[in-house]
Amino acid sequence: MPDALRERLVALRRDLHQNPELSFAEHRTGDVLVRELEELSPSRLDRVARTGVIARIAGRERGAPVVAIRGDIDALPIQEATGLAFASTNAGVMHACGHDVHATWAVGAAALLSNAPAAGDVLIVLQPAEEIGEGAAAVMESGQLDDVRAIFGAHVDRRFTVGQVVAQAGPLAASADVFEIVLTGRGAHGARPHESADPIVCMAAVISALQTIVSRRVNPATPAVVTIGMVNAGTASNVIPERAELRGTLRATDHDTRALLQAEVREISTHIAAAHHVQAAVTFSAGVPPVINDARAARWASDAAAELLGAASVVPLGITNMAGEDFAWYQRQIPGCFLRVGAREHDELVIPAHSPQFDVSEEAIFVGAAVLAECARRASAELAAERK
Repeated sequence: MPDALRERLVALRRDLHQNPELSFAEHRTGDVLVRELEELSPSRLDRVARTGVIARIAGRERGAPVVAIRGDIDALPIQEATGLAFASTNAGVMHACGHDVHATWAVGAAALLSNAPAAGDVLIVLQPAEEIGEGAAAVMESGQLDDVRAIFGAHVDRRFTVGQVVAQAGPLAASADVFEIVLTGRGAHGARPHESADPIVCMAAVISALQTIVSRRVNPATPAVVTIGMVNAGTASNVIPERAELRGTLRATDHDTRALLQAEVREISTHIAAAHHVQAAVTFSAGVPPVINDARAARWASDAAAELLGAASVVPLGITNMAGEDFAWYQRQIPGCFLRVGAREHDELVIPAHSPQFDVSEEAIFVGAAVLAECARRASAELAAERK
């Protein structure tokens, strides 16, 4: 990668890091990215999904299949504590998940593809609102990706060192659904519990029983999580309330398990409530689906990383990732591969994403840009060959 481009990308990343914006509020971010992409003279440049940007980088062959590269651009409501010279100037907002890097390496990939085009056009998708799981769906609803035949994206990962890349087929991230259970009983004096239908005792039974879903209803070989993160009931120590509420999250790496978790939460809550003479109202807020990498797209990505970095650079994820990622919305309609890109120097500690101390090695920018550009070239070449 030319030194001038490296310097430009580092400057862009630092500007984005210093000026983070929350989901669907990335107005300045979008403007900055548009200016950067305009320098590359794309064949088309559009604003999409309120604050997102899509640039079309022309390919060599007119009418060849279109592929896409996605970088997300939003930040998190976290107060930064990195001490960086270019730390966030927006109080309580921080790029604590690396989206400043993701946006930057997508621009870098656009620059590399402008200089060495793929067979067909490549869309550079700079997507808003990944952190709330809504941006990818909004981009898809715009219709601008209707003709895309393959899509690639990546995430920085400090569990891996710079130069390591995860590009594997199958599940890479989990679905992320929210459930709420409202238990309505009959209130009474705390000294006369027999006059009540106690929703707190019922809630305790429900919480315990929900933990048997993974251990007794899900195949032990299948990853799943049922977590209760919020409980709320009562106003005084001597009052049995009429109502108790709890909220939690369900995580699964395949569609059947995702449906099973929801069905079991409903069944268990309803029947335990009935046993306590309490009414249960169970609702679900569907989050992102699981990220399941297409086998052929994963092969293109793995081969791209191996060619650029060496075969030893392509490493397995090594864990079951139960976090969510809205790249999954693209994969519901487009074969795609989501990569993990090493972002830590060898002598650095592992710092988790979404923490106030999160930062990455800027060398990861150049790795991500080069690998994603090569993913696009490989996918485009094979798809174009099939068309002939």
